[in-house]
Order: sequence, then structure tokens, then C-alpha cells
Amino acid sequence: MMSNLFKVENGKLVKAQARALSKESLIEEWVANDPGLLGLDAVIIGRQVSTDHGKYIDLLALDRTGGLIAIELKKDRTPRDIVAQVLDYGSWIRTLVTPQIYEMAERYHQKRLTIVFQDHFGERIPERLNGSHSMLIVASELDPASRRIVEYLSEEHGVSINTAFFNVFETDGQEWLTTNFLLDQSEVEERYERKVRPPWSGYLFVNAGLNENRSWEDYKQYGFVAAGGGEFYSKSLDQLSVGDNVFVYDKGNGYIGHGIVTSEKAIGSEFQTPDGPLFDQPLEHPGLMHDSDDPTLAEYVVGIEWKKVFDPAQAKTFKGIFANPHIVCKLRDPATIDFLLEEFEVESPSDSVLDS
Repeated sequence: MMSNLFKVENGKLVKAQARALSKESLIEEWVANDPGLLGLDAVIIGRQVSTDHGKYIDLLALDRTGGLIAIELKKDRTPRDIVAQVLDYGSWIRTLVTPQIYEMAERYHQKRLTIVFQDHFGERIPERLNGSHSMLIVASELDPASRRIVEYLSEEHGVSINTAFFNVFETDGQEWLTTNFLLDQSEVEERYERKVRPPWSGYLFVNAGLNENRSWEDYKQYGFVAAGGGEFYSKSLDQLSVGDNVFVYDKGNGYIGHGIVTSEKAIGSEFQTPDGPLFDQPLEHPGLMHDSDDPTLAEYVVGIEWKKVFDPAQAKTFKGIFANPHIVCKLRDPATIDFLLEEFEVESPSDSVLDS
């Protein structure tokens, strides 16, 4: 899966040339330092992790839910070998219990895992770890047969496996690195969840993504949620349709809003509020307008009619409440759903909105 990259120069497009990375081992170093390069909200807990099968996992990560992620670089192995290898890792990872994960992570970080988790995610670590696991192959390319195998395992059998591609480009002595996925990662997780988790509640989880560009006050006043900074983030809003029930989560705090989707995804510069165009309003965070002329990096918004909201300082949460690094996903956790329905004074959904 090869991307193209262009530089705008004097009103013309100059295509950057794709090339191989001089040292593929650099990727492991980069991802070890920042799993966010792969779109993962996770913390690395092991590197070159020895399995009981005499193999070594390049990187092992822990996500917000306590799930494990095996990250394996293709390096010089043949594509089919790497698919078989990562499945072997998955068969070992599933046997790990919480005390083993603590021991491994604390040996790697040389500090308590509870502190590492709190520092990264801004919340307490779940009591039980490894309730789920996933596998991610990192490569510059993958042969067609291996792609078909990965697609088959995910799409037909709900295996949480995907491939992330690193592409290096060069022009005028400058280098750029791009990443993308073979499969939509949120869909991979959704298929896996259908196998191992309860039926869908009819409600959707939305990550508020509050930062220097996005303000909860703007969200509330003008009726929207936003995501941007790249298609990896903004495309998640495609999952929201008019009439959807959403609960909005503020990372590190808890749930801060419940509402109904009133309009589907639109680029921020074209979103209309009752008082006119969004970007004509006195926004608390004008940074929302960043890259508004770039459809790839711009902020996209979805209209929301808020039913009940709280300030982040009064966010609703409890130990072990469901949270997810993705922008949008389905709410399935029964304890979280019951808690939110009560805290936000929402009637239970009718059976007609439930699916399996």
C-alpha cells in the first residue's frame, strides 16, 4: 500500500520520490519511543520480549483497556514468515496473566506499572490486564498473498491483526515519513469485539480530543464535536450518522456529555451554527481553524444536540470505566452503559437499536 507525497512549490506540485529506509531498525526505535506513530494510544512494556517458544517479540505494548499489542517489524524476513510469526506470538500472549505483565513491564521501565500507566493515560490501570490482545505487523510493503491472509483472518474470523506501512519520501535533500494501515484499525477492533464482547448498546463512544485547538466550551455553545490533524483521525467521524446517540469522553477525566447527532461530518470551515458559519463565531480556541485550506489536515466537525453536559472537573467516571483511544467506537461494556444512563439521566434504548 504505497502513498504519494507532493510538495507545493511556486504553485506547482513536485512529487517526492519514495525510497527505502536506510536502516529498518530505526523504525523499531521510533515506535518504541512513540507508539503514536502507528496511531496507537499505548505504552510500550517490553522490547525483544522472549516467548516460551524461543522467539522474540520486537515490541509489546499495553493499551488503555489493559489489552496487549504485539508489534513486529518485517525486517529481512519473507512476508509469509512474518504473518506466521506474529500469529505464534498471539498464541503465547493470550496465556499471559496480570502478574506476569506487571513483572515484564516493571523490568522494562524500572518503575511500577501503575505509575507508568497513570503517567501515560492519566487514569488508573485496570485491575485485570490482557482481557484482549492484538497483533500489528510493521512493514514497508507486504506481498499480495500475505495481505490476503491478514484480510481473511480479520474479516472472516475476527482476529485482531493488521499491518502498518512506513513509507519514506525524499525531495531536495529532505525526507518525510508517512504511515498508513492495510485495514481500517477501528473496523478490525469492531470485528474482534463482536466475537468476544457483549452486544452493542445502541450508543456510541466519542473521544472529545480536547487540546489547544479544541474547546469543550466551543463544543457546547455551537453544538459539535471535532477531529482533525490528519485523515487517520478525521475519517473516524464518518461513523456518526444523524440520530445517533453519543457519549463524549474527555481523556484522563471521564464522560462529559451526552447528545444526538444532528448533522454528519463536514469540514469545519463549512459547518453552520444557528448563528452562521462556525469559523465566523468568537471561538474560545481559534486554533480549531488550523489548516482550514488543507482538506487532509483540517478539522472536521459533526453537529450535536446536547442533552446533558458536565464540565471536565465534574466528569463522570469510575475505576475500570470503558475508554478507547479511537475517536469513535461502539459502547458495549454493560457496567459503563448502566452508569452513563443513570448519570446522564437517559432512558434505556429500545430493543430495535440493539444488534449482535
